[in-house]
Amino acid sequence: MAEVVGAILLAVITLYAIFGGADFGGGFWDLVAGGDRRGRAPRDLIDEAITPVWETNHMWLIFALVIFWTAFPDAFASVMTAAALPIWLAVLGIVLRGAGFAFRAEARRLSAQRALGATFALSSLLTPFFMGTVIGGIAAGQIPADATSASRSSWTGTTSLLTGLLFVGACAYLAAVYLIGEAARRDDHHLEVYFTRRAQASGVVTGALSFATLLALHSSNPTLFDRLTGRAFPLVIVGEAAGLGALAFLLTGRRRGLRVLAALGVAAVLWGWGVAQYPTLLPGTGITLTNAGAPHATLVALVVLFGVVVLLVAPSVLLLFSLQGRRRLVGGDAEGTVLAPWPLPGTLPLSGTPLSGAQPLQGSVRSQRASSDRTDAGGRAAPVVLLVVLLVVGALVSAVTRLARRVGPVAARRRT
Repeated sequence: MAEVVGAILLAVITLYAIFGGADFGGGFWDLVAGGDRRGRAPRDLIDEAITPVWETNHMWLIFALVIFWTAFPDAFASVMTAAALPIWLAVLGIVLRGAGFAFRAEARRLSAQRALGATFALSSLLTPFFMGTVIGGIAAGQIPADATSASRSSWTGTTSLLTGLLFVGACAYLAAVYLIGEAARRDDHHLEVYFTRRAQASGVVTGALSFATLLALHSSNPTLFDRLTGRAFPLVIVGEAAGLGALAFLLTGRRRGLRVLAALGVAAVLWGWGVAQYPTLLPGTGITLTNAGAPHATLVALVVLFGVVVLLVAPSVLLLFSLQGRRRLVGGDAEGTVLAPWPLPGTLPLSGTPLSGAQPLQGSVRSQRASSDRTDAGGRAAPVVLLVVLLVVGALVSAVTRLARRVGPVAARRRT
């Protein structure tokens, strides 16, 4: 049962990386968009894409933390103690990022908007970087089993720092890919090209960082490196193939399936790490899924609770992304995000503003209908992407569970 809970934990981390990571990446592109005039259009698109969903994506982080400390309290205590500083800096980044994003829209003075915008953007780099250093420290075996105080060496090694940069690059890559679709649904060819170029650049940089991290892992944790190039190698190949496929789509201008490939590439890397590290929770220590897990009854309760949460939350998240994809969610001045009415004949979509003249031109009507069709298609695509990701994650959970059932008895015989 501990293996099943471990697979669920990795699945939740994957969902947070794919959806929450794209939000952090939006902050990165906000930071490098340029001055007020040159950066206004990309920033407006980022704000419009993030506003309805940015709080929802942190739900996955909450799930991951609850599962980690409930199912594997010893490992949780060691990580939270040894890597306390980067974890608190990541939490600070989440708080500052949310405050900057929320209050920037309410600020009236240009100086306040700039300060809050900078807070949002810089915090969007702070959080994934320090989260990555923690994961890198775990992978490199720098988290002791009996940590009693914070340790600088647990997160400042070469593998940790490269993993932090890798997280930032992956977030920027996902955000650029997702924003291409958002620009296309708004018929903004300029922004579509703008984010396509940035997706290409960030994809190449992220690929280089992943290769550099793998080389650093060869010296920091040879055992994990051997498993990554051994039993987890098929997932590594899937990740590389998905990344190259997405890059080919970007170079040829193909959009259908691009988001799925980008998300699959990130998910494959995370699951490759999980499969390679199995059954160890903290490399370099004796803490494993089985000997550091909570009582069996607690693990069973977590599995049941996860099933209930999926049944309750998944339809709501699918509906949210569907409404956002069809541009049915708009920001109100006082009431926050509200459900927009369908456009009436002779009005501009989403605004209700009458077209000039007593009667709309027939060409304008056709243009509105074509735009509406593209928006509906995008709205249908958003929940499809989420559904595909959930199915892939479910298949990975099942595969890891079967692997655990085969490998577990072998490991037990070796220990005896």
